[in-house]
Amino acid sequence: MALISYAMNFAIGRVVRAHKWLYREIGDGHLLRYLSWTVYPVALLSFSSGFSQSITPSSGGSGIPEVKTILTGVVLEDYLDIKNFGAKVVGLSCTLATGSTIFLGKLGPFVHLSVMIAAYLGRVRTKTVGEPESKTKEMELLAAGAAVGVATVFAAPISGVLFSIEVMSSHFSVWDYWRGFFAATCGAFMFHLLAVFNNEQETITSIYKTSFPVDIPFDLPEIFFFVALGAICGTLSCGYNYSQRTFLFFLKANGFTSKLLATSKPLYSALAAVVLASITYPPGVGHFMASRLSMSEHLETLFDNNSWALMTKNSSPPWAAEPDPQKLWLEWCHPQLTVFGTLVFFLVMKFWMLILATTIPIPAGYFLPIFVYGAAIGRLFGEVLSVAFPEGIVAGGRVNPIMPGAYALAGAAAFSGAVTHTLSTALLAFEVTGQIVHALPVLMAVLAANAISQSFQPSFYDGTIIVKKLPYLPWIRGRQIGSHSVTVGHFMNCALTTLAKDMPLKEVIQVVIATDVTQYPLVETTESQTLVGVVKRTHLVQALQTEPASWAPGQQPCLQDILANGCPTQPVTLQLSPETSLHETHNLFELLNLQTLFVTSRGRAVGSVSWVELKKAISTLTNPPAPK
Repeated sequence: MALISYAMNFAIGRVVRAHKWLYREIGDGHLLRYLSWTVYPVALLSFSSGFSQSITPSSGGSGIPEVKTILTGVVLEDYLDIKNFGAKVVGLSCTLATGSTIFLGKLGPFVHLSVMIAAYLGRVRTKTVGEPESKTKEMELLAAGAAVGVATVFAAPISGVLFSIEVMSSHFSVWDYWRGFFAATCGAFMFHLLAVFNNEQETITSIYKTSFPVDIPFDLPEIFFFVALGAICGTLSCGYNYSQRTFLFFLKANGFTSKLLATSKPLYSALAAVVLASITYPPGVGHFMASRLSMSEHLETLFDNNSWALMTKNSSPPWAAEPDPQKLWLEWCHPQLTVFGTLVFFLVMKFWMLILATTIPIPAGYFLPIFVYGAAIGRLFGEVLSVAFPEGIVAGGRVNPIMPGAYALAGAAAFSGAVTHTLSTALLAFEVTGQIVHALPVLMAVLAANAISQSFQPSFYDGTIIVKKLPYLPWIRGRQIGSHSVTVGHFMNCALTTLAKDMPLKEVIQVVIATDVTQYPLVETTESQTLVGVVKRTHLVQALQTEPASWAPGQQPCLQDILANGCPTQPVTLQLSPETSLHETHNLFELLNLQTLFVTSRGRAVGSVSWVELKKAISTLTNPPAPK
């Protein structure tokens, strides 16, 4: 994964530089420059959407919601097939080659790619060693693969493991912990090593360097401002997650857009790209939102120590014809709007532009854009403080100036953490910048943002799961819903189709034809209904098709005869009681990645519970029906 990530960055960097060269050398005519700016991303996104969707529909999007669903025990057909790999790599490369015009990243697709490789290596290992397939070993490999996907994007092994655990696991086995760290560390080390070998870096260093002072990085009164910034990021993240999910529902409900997304995905991608590229056109509206900077340059400038508002207080630097590599921060300074105007305009425009970009059916990651957006929120907050306290804050008889870059770092971690419902974004911010001097204020900002976000909205990835109608087990939030007082007997499925050992084969065949379940509960006798095991439908159908012809005339064979001839059965190792609470049942399903459980009373099979019954019971508690 490190080799793939580095090779992709190398190739994309060349393509982006070619686009900038074309835009710079094409002349001064506005029409030609506009066409060179917009046609490029439109063509790339159209190809990305058409190519990836023609190979397999599952190659589009982020990939994290589907991986999260798979790690809960749900089988998504062909999603981890290695044939998706090439489509995802080519489509993602085209997406990233559009640069900051479309403003998308690669974190989610790399998690999907890494998990695909892990699944493939698991299948190779099983065939090579000759062991039977094990669901437990497969999940161990997939969990390690998810950590590697994050680590090889940001070269951050520690936060890569923790982020993958927080986003994709409701419960995590400590046994898998060292495996994830080992794989993620190897991936991050190789990614850094390739940069050194190619003379891009002198030694192993952080991706986004900062130079915050170490002796007194912040004053104690500033803790309050960092917590306030976290509250602002948490509130804005609720609005972002709600708006994004609502817009996705609107696209599905609207007749025109739903038909376009179903039959002409490249056309929808091209239309969205035209809108986004036109707005970011530098001589136009893009002039006010630093559109000439790449996403990496956005972060490098936003993490700057100095206060731009104080540096430009008595002067208005002109807008340069080309960005100055030594003074990229001047792209945020507009003679009329000032620094505050450009940052506010950037935040307002990117809010809905990011939401629109997430609807394009292409392989793309959505974490880095919200990380940059959070950094802009923190930068604006820090610039306001630097103007409010131009001499700094007095603490202990010493005056220390406000550093807006530190607030940008806290904003990036807080907003991205609130959108994804994770705390490890704080550690990720430290690893990608190489700075940990602001550990306490950044952590407090992330905690404040998550406290607000998790109380009111599902995470970005959970919202996508809801919109895509993937198998999803909601959390039981809050004590007021009374999940402990509701028992299995209140919501279980009582219409249970059982097969008794003494049941005649004619009746067994009728049951198999009339139902389509994957497995049947096996009971001792029709009268006792004592649960003794489970028989899978595929095994039963195969046994019925190879029914022995040696039975004596007049003999009425029963299911027991089929079982005695080698039809395999499985024991019921775990079962519920009608008195088991909803809370305990929910914990069992999450902890063991279960899909269904049978309910017995004194050994007698009386019902079953699956995700359907659990979701309905939780929904009834959360939104009780109005009294008639």
